[in-house]
Amino acid sequence: MKFFKPFYIQPRFFYCGIAIVVLFICSYFLPILFNVAQLSILVVLTFFFLDFLIVFIGKNRIEAQRILPDKFSNGDDNTVQINITNNYPFITHCTIIDEIPVQFQVRDFELNLKLSPRKTKSITYNLKPTQRGEYHFGSLNIYASSVLGLVAKRFTLESNAMVPTYPSFKQLRKFELLNINNTLQDYGIKKIRRIGHTMEFEQIKDYVLGDDLRTINWKATAKKNSLMVNQFQDEKSQPIYSIIDKGRVMKMPFDGLSLLDYAINATLVMSSIALKKHDKAGMMSFSKKVENVVVAQRRTSQMRMILESLYNVKTDYFESDFSRLYANIKRHITHRSLILLYTNFETMDGLNRQLPYLKAIAKSHLIVVIFFKNTELNTVINENADTIQQVYDKVIAEKFAFEKRLIVNELKKYGIYSILTTPENLTIDTINKYLEIKSRGLL
Repeated sequence: MKFFKPFYIQPRFFYCGIAIVVLFICSYFLPILFNVAQLSILVVLTFFFLDFLIVFIGKNRIEAQRILPDKFSNGDDNTVQINITNNYPFITHCTIIDEIPVQFQVRDFELNLKLSPRKTKSITYNLKPTQRGEYHFGSLNIYASSVLGLVAKRFTLESNAMVPTYPSFKQLRKFELLNINNTLQDYGIKKIRRIGHTMEFEQIKDYVLGDDLRTINWKATAKKNSLMVNQFQDEKSQPIYSIIDKGRVMKMPFDGLSLLDYAINATLVMSSIALKKHDKAGMMSFSKKVENVVVAQRRTSQMRMILESLYNVKTDYFESDFSRLYANIKRHITHRSLILLYTNFETMDGLNRQLPYLKAIAKSHLIVVIFFKNTELNTVINENADTIQQVYDKVIAEKFAFEKRLIVNELKKYGIYSILTTPENLTIDTINKYLEIKSRGLL
């Protein structure tokens, strides 16, 4: 009944009708109730037409505006605000049915509000997207009724709006604020004393007043017949690449988000932290081929480029080609870099197929393989096994959890760093490892 244009009959009217029908039935036994039933019909119809008239008199009696953010933050609560103005000269009861995007799969969305005459009121609700892309809103439907509540008029406003959903920029802002306030250690990030001081050669340039005389390049000076000095870049200006495996192993869901989206959110935060620490941030994704490449730089537009690239990362459900990733890294990343590889290995067999390529990458770069604990297995492991089937399930779960730890040890044997983490701790564990590497001067 709610979508019968341009109005619908309130349930209260039907309740009155049911009561009248009961009176007519009872009048068969008590004839005096027949007159009461006739009078009741007259009263209800009178109030119905009176309510109909006062609700439908005039135009633009209800005005509303849906206020949407420029973009949604994936995996976070995003606020939608609706401002409603009551132009009726009486208190109005409003039922708001906003046609929210189909991705949320909510079919019973409804808000209720009571408005004083000639007043404006705001109401908000939250939406939590779990995938990136475009979210299209339909019409904003408001059903207004008087205090009689027998009939409601439908107002259709604010139709056809679209909001893009980007990787979690709310999480990014939180960590940026922590970095500014130097409170990252409150979240488990420890400060590690920096050992030594390393410099990497960058170029030979003309001597200018103030340059360190110890950096004079005498061979270049003799060739050019003018003072030339070696210019170095500090290790804090190292390239940091976040590489995201977007194959089918990353499509596994956890708390509404896929592992791929957790990796994307972590990449966004990690890139921002690297730039704040004066490093060069870059990224790429791969599956059957390498895509979404952003070369590691420190330019002012770098975060915008990374954000746009992350927005377009989509899984293709294929098995990822690590050989193509290795070839691309060897060809395009010529400077020694920190490579944060977000992927997922479930078994030792899965690792052994890709281990030769990881070892080859580790010869030229410092690589950190980041993969995920299966938190659902912990639930099975911690439960008491009362039946044979539960015993089998528990043994299998413990086997898979043990293989994850074996993978960590296997990577360590070849000098490859790794992070085995839960999806919700992915970002903080990655930042921890990055700061540890910088503090120990491993690059």
